[in-house]
Amino acid sequence: MRNPESIRAGFNSTQASLCIFSCLAALLLFATANAQPDRSPRLVTQPELGDNVLLFDPSMPMANIQAQIDKVYAIQQHSEFGTARYALLFLPGEYHVDIPIGFYTQVLGLGASPDAVHIIGKVHSDASLPRNNATCTFWRSAEGFSVTPTGGTMQWAVSQAVPFRRMHVRGNIVLHQKGGWASGGWISDSLIDGNVGAGPQQQWISRNSEWGGWTGANWNMVFVGIPHPPEGEWPQPPYTKVDKTPIVREKPFLEVDAHRKWWVRVPALQSDSQGITWHGGSTPGRAISLADFYIARPDKDTAATINSQLAKGKNLLLAPGIYDLTEPIQVVRKDTIILGLGFATLRPTNGTAAITTADVDGIDLAGLLIDAGPQQSAVLVEIGPRASHATHAKNPIFLHDVFFRVGGAGVGRAKVNLLINSNDTIIDHTWIWRADHGSGVGWTSNLSDNGLVVNGNNVTAYGLFVEHHQQFQVLWNGNHGRTYFYQSEIPYDPPDQVSWTSAPGTNGWASYKVADNVTNHEAWGLGIYSVFRHPNVTLTRAIEVPVTPGVRFHHMITVALDNLGEISNVIDNKGGPTHVAPNRVTPKVAEFPQ
Repeated sequence: MRNPESIRAGFNSTQASLCIFSCLAALLLFATANAQPDRSPRLVTQPELGDNVLLFDPSMPMANIQAQIDKVYAIQQHSEFGTARYALLFLPGEYHVDIPIGFYTQVLGLGASPDAVHIIGKVHSDASLPRNNATCTFWRSAEGFSVTPTGGTMQWAVSQAVPFRRMHVRGNIVLHQKGGWASGGWISDSLIDGNVGAGPQQQWISRNSEWGGWTGANWNMVFVGIPHPPEGEWPQPPYTKVDKTPIVREKPFLEVDAHRKWWVRVPALQSDSQGITWHGGSTPGRAISLADFYIARPDKDTAATINSQLAKGKNLLLAPGIYDLTEPIQVVRKDTIILGLGFATLRPTNGTAAITTADVDGIDLAGLLIDAGPQQSAVLVEIGPRASHATHAKNPIFLHDVFFRVGGAGVGRAKVNLLINSNDTIIDHTWIWRADHGSGVGWTSNLSDNGLVVNGNNVTAYGLFVEHHQQFQVLWNGNHGRTYFYQSEIPYDPPDQVSWTSAPGTNGWASYKVADNVTNHEAWGLGIYSVFRHPNVTLTRAIEVPVTPGVRFHHMITVALDNLGEISNVIDNKGGPTHVAPNRVTPKVAEFPQ
């Protein structure tokens, strides 16, 4: 069944059929003329990715491409909680088009290098609220291409859950719209020839990227593996700099070669790295034929059909759409890749998890939105069973751009969103959000205890955004944990203090909790904010940790965004309270223990 919001519904059926036939014929002629003899039966030249993946070729008329882009944006521009999902894929070549990117839209270049796909024009994300306010500009991405922006500057006004990966901006970029509010954000493996203008962005993490310059700061700007970070030291300006990225693997990505064969590139594991991976023209790593992936589509697949393919040894590519799951997707094989396109959304319907994994090496989950269902799940994604104990240091488990939502699109309920039991798991950008607006929102409606619970050892998080859950936003029980950048709003909606108390004499639940028995943990660049909607509700401390030499925190700030309540301390009993009136006070702690 076609998505009722599909762009193709707007086309005259005869014209659409002729256009599609002509485009496919051109692709086949090109492949026939240029391909070498192919003796492998396991290569894919034209995958069936469904109606909501639009594949563009530079030989197509630019006006036709522009028309399709505009039709998608007309659907997605204001669709914050809509059901449509889109991926716009560009084969290598040059395009003269403008690309506005709306909700649940992924724009993806298919070259080995970002420079293989060159967009000349405006590629932009615009504020979704009035007065240039981008604080609700969520769930969209730009990945794997270069852009020469009209006028020399690209506008990227965004907040949470907006990946910007493997990009080359041949000019400047601004992270806001005309000075309006914004609450981002993420850049990785990207090159900006000119300046990055952060403007009023509240916070930002940049990892393994390069630029001509950086201007702007607000509360919490973190730079990890950046060869030339901006000058200045925390707290004025609030820059946190980590010279090298200790361990990372970039997100897997689709790649189409010169013979129009489709692959998934799995980048190599890097240690103590700086800068982009593609200086040599392509990202080092291994290529897996798309023939080794099962391509799932929401109009034809269930959890059972997906699991049967995983059991046969297939990897998984999820076409855009919403997948209602009556049971978990079960990942049991080492090195399994699950890659979503266009914010593919997994929604459990029977109170189960959306994904569970075995305690095995090299699993990679990427490009997914996990949306809690109305029947409460004990956990939405579980990495490794409880009591996992294997070591994965040489081949870690990764989660790239895996996002979570409880409520907003409808009633959702979960006890724990992301539970990590396996050791050596690496989170590379996540937003774990209990909705504060939308449908099905309320203290007794969209229930969620914790965003992230970590039981494994040697777990690392880059770009950890966790908000509004009803107990600890993050509960870290494992040893040797590392977090590089943390952003959190505590819940807006506790109705009274009695309803939101973690222990006698302690108001509320700390946002970031390191368990009392942990002896080694370290975190850099943490910003925690309050927006209480009811009077006489306060939080005793934003961060709660055991006082031991192996537990260290660097560069922390708390901010009250509204005039009700307060955060009384930044970390344990240090930092003092936030204030709004008569003058705003944003307490900061540079080092803990001091």
